[in-house]
Amino acid sequence: MREAAVAAPGYFADHSMIRRVMRKRAVGLTYGQRALVLGAVHPVLYVGTAENSAHRMTPYTRLALTGKLFEAVFLGSKQEADRALEFTRKKHVPVSGALPEDAGAHHPAGTAYSASNPYLMFMTMAFAFDSAEVMHDLLVRKLTAGEREGLYQDFVRWAELFGMPADAAPADYPAFRTYLDTYLASDELFLTDEARLVGSYLAGSRVPYPQRTPMHQVTSAFYLLVQGSLPARVRALYGMRWGLVEETAYRGLAQGIRTAHVELPLVPPLLRDSLAGPSAPLYRLVAERERKLARAGLPSMPGVHPESRAARNSA
Repeated sequence: MREAAVAAPGYFADHSMIRRVMRKRAVGLTYGQRALVLGAVHPVLYVGTAENSAHRMTPYTRLALTGKLFEAVFLGSKQEADRALEFTRKKHVPVSGALPEDAGAHHPAGTAYSASNPYLMFMTMAFAFDSAEVMHDLLVRKLTAGEREGLYQDFVRWAELFGMPADAAPADYPAFRTYLDTYLASDELFLTDEARLVGSYLAGSRVPYPQRTPMHQVTSAFYLLVQGSLPARVRALYGMRWGLVEETAYRGLAQGIRTAHVELPLVPPLLRDSLAGPSAPLYRLVAERERKLARAGLPSMPGVHPESRAARNSA
């Protein structure tokens, strides 16, 4: 997306909370991956997405595409947003099915899913909003209560644009926070074997191919932020190692990034300018690395089957 397009009229005003938060690159580059790792604990949502994805073997390309589509609605003009919304709508029309096997006590085999299910639409929004909120608090600054409410209402509107009925979401932020926190503390959370594998790759607790310096340091720092920002219970479900060393490094890294966002004379203007703007151009770097692996005959996530469970069962 070009910078000029960001300033064009969109579904959200330039002063809206969703634009103020999502144009911070510290948020735009981290919230999506965190949302996917967190959202994988909802087996119906995960399986419904994985079983109908055209990118089973190119998950980072899918992540980059999704990030670009979402950002077009967050930050783009109405024309850009409408193109993204129509593309997504067409992709979602055929998405429906049922769990092929039990996924915990609350999700027996045969549980139906559909991209048009209002509850699943809400949960998709919930994980995205929660991740944007958490990463902004962590890496930029704490939101005020009024800002938090404004951001939540903007996210509800954002989800409505993708087709979610407004009444599928709690009416206000406190009600949402109570709902999601209760859900994350419940026994409904469950990771399928594939969800645990994919989420571990996305969070960086499983790294298939070592990277050279300085990219190793960059990606390690990114993964540290994603893992540290997750609820402790979710880290435990994944079996992620997390102790005092990891917590100390995480807190120090987050503080450094947050300090860079403070308007101080000592912060170079070039650095401040680089902290805001669309993240879509940087998403392409992730997809390009995946294409390089594919050209070398290497799967980006070893162990993930190239076909969906439904396709394997019908073969």
